[in-house]
Amino acid sequence: MQTNFSLAQLADPATKVSEKILRTCVHCGFCTATCPTYLLLGDELDSPRGRIYLMKDMFEGGKAASAEVVKHVDRCLSCLSCMTTCPSGVHYMHLVDHARSHIEKTYARPLSDRLLRSVLAFVLPYPNRFRLALLGAKIGQPLRPLVAMLPRVGNRLAAMLDLAPAQLPNRVPTDRPGIFPADTSAQEISALIQEGENAAPVTRRGRVALLRGCAQSVLRPDFNEAAIRLLNRHGVEVVQAAGEGCCGALTHHMGKEESAHGFAKQAIDAWIAEIDGKGLDAIIVTASGCGTTIKDYGFMFRDDPAYAEKAARVSAIAKDVTEYVTSIGLLPPVVDTDFTVAYHSACSMQHGQAIRTEPKTLLKKAGFTVKDVPEGHICCGSAGTYNILQPEIAGRLRARKVANIERMQPDLIATGNIGCATQIGKGTSIPILHTVELLDWATGGPKPEALDALPRKPLPMAAE
Repeated sequence: MQTNFSLAQLADPATKVSEKILRTCVHCGFCTATCPTYLLLGDELDSPRGRIYLMKDMFEGGKAASAEVVKHVDRCLSCLSCMTTCPSGVHYMHLVDHARSHIEKTYARPLSDRLLRSVLAFVLPYPNRFRLALLGAKIGQPLRPLVAMLPRVGNRLAAMLDLAPAQLPNRVPTDRPGIFPADTSAQEISALIQEGENAAPVTRRGRVALLRGCAQSVLRPDFNEAAIRLLNRHGVEVVQAAGEGCCGALTHHMGKEESAHGFAKQAIDAWIAEIDGKGLDAIIVTASGCGTTIKDYGFMFRDDPAYAEKAARVSAIAKDVTEYVTSIGLLPPVVDTDFTVAYHSACSMQHGQAIRTEPKTLLKKAGFTVKDVPEGHICCGSAGTYNILQPEIAGRLRARKVANIERMQPDLIATGNIGCATQIGKGTSIPILHTVELLDWATGGPKPEALDALPRKPLPMAAE
């Protein structure tokens, strides 16, 4: 794609990167075949190629964002399926991130829109605030029909009420800063070390930091609880760093650059202190949406003299929990896990991080029968705050995803992202669990409560 930026424009680091991305695009249109919004709406401007034309015109002309640009960029899920499809390597993620930041700075949204986005940014990244908000939502759910009738924001407020859990999970003991020591007494760990690593038993096999996160720690604290048990059982010491907080992904994708960078710097400082102190082998993430952002810290802070090097160090060791468990090896199952699992690969997992086989391979090693979901590359409609800000499109995508999953007739659904678990879980009665919960149970952890209602009752394997 030909571009016509002035030297003054290219002096801006963000514009320089965007210009390079734009020049990579060859207009082939392959991206339209896998774009969820183009699939549903059939509008060229709601495809990556169409949005690229809009963004090019906006950046090249040095223009403030127009209502048309905002409409079509807002409809983008940032699922990044286009990046997987693109034969030219167009880094659409960085381009649309720049556009969202530009929109936030130059476009005056309607007051109702500004207020809703401000509330989301004020509440979601803060677990205590979010917990209070969910308690309020529970009280407000009977008023949903009236709320939905409010002009401009009624549909989005109704979507917020719909997504709120009927029962708020209890806090768990592991949802706190602290160190969770490795289990080095288990015979399985010693055998694994001796067989796989040709070494005598050691005090631990690794030391990792685990992202506590924000929304997930309120909605599904059992995800990280299972991850800690699983990692400890495999001889890995887990630390949850004090002062870490939100990773910044939520506000980053809303174009709120200053807020996102503030959260990211806080997390970077907490992890660098651990790296420079006792050392870390990895920073483990159980929410793939957060993982995609953390792995991009190096790019986000590339021009920041105080954080460029630190951010790059953090990104270099950030890993999804299934990536890390794959690298150290999974213990054999200790229960008959004779369930059929539909594996839903979150967009941030398969497109954002290019992690496609590891979770399924681990589930198979744990004894599960794993089925791929038809149209697995198409987003479920969660996409951070998208299912609140664009509820109609998100609802259609959820219905499509659920129909594809239910066609497989699985016993349960596995995924690696809290947003997907919440979004899909609201559309089906099939239990949906995090991959790490199933791996934890298979290798000796407690059986997830969601499995109790299933007809099959796995029994402990007979001792040899």
